Amino acid sequence: MTFSIIARCKKTGQIGGAVSSSSPAVASRCLHGRAGIGMVMSQNITDPILGKKILDALQQGYTPENTIQRLVENEDFIQYRQLVALNNGDKGAVFSGEHTLGVHGHFIGEDIVSAGNLLDNTSVPQAIAEAFEQASGQLAERLLIAMKAGLAAGGEAGPVHSVGLMIMAKDIQWPIVDLRIDWSENPIDDLATAWEVYEPQMNDYIARAVDPTTAPSYGVPGDL
Repeated sequence: MTFSIIARCKKTGQIGGAVSSSSPAVASRCLHGRAGIGMVMSQNITDPILGKKILDALQQGYTPENTIQRLVENEDFIQYRQLVALNNGDKGAVFSGEHTLGVHGHFIGEDIVSAGNLLDNTSVPQAIAEAFEQASGQLAERLLIAMKAGLAAGGEAGPVHSVGLMIMAKDIQWPIVDLRIDWSENPIDDLATAWEVYEPQMNDYIARAVDPTTAPSYGVPGDL
């Protein structure tokens, strides 16, 4: 009941992901990132703790492929999971257990991994990846373009209602973008609108955290 993408930007060193589903609040369970380490999806019949376990292994130096293989060998109920992992340098990896729901598939490119389950058709992950590779602009914008392409290619077999977008920068210890639409009739369009509002303020929020003496005014009523 999910389609997703994880990708990195060689130019900026950012790594990010986006995920959409017919279920509510999908990103709160499925999308996991860690600065300087990588980005992970734990989807299908979801166990969120697997996201942390994968990031811990990536931080210890395991490749995405080796990390997922270790989980496959040691985790209970792993055949119910679909896992996607990408770090800052190695080829990404995907695992789809034998109990992955409905039509499912994945695509792995040089700097991108896309996967899904309960899809309308098996071409959706490739459509997502190709749209990302052809897009320009910031990583967040390219991820949004890719998700729109996935929806246009069929997306999930039924309507989607939630979506999330996360971007990690290598030298900042929190997500510089963490936007979610937890329930909507048009979540991907709504997320694009949220990004349009957030993007001009993104660097200001970073400055307020890193050095508030350099941050601009808040621009809200009562701010002197």
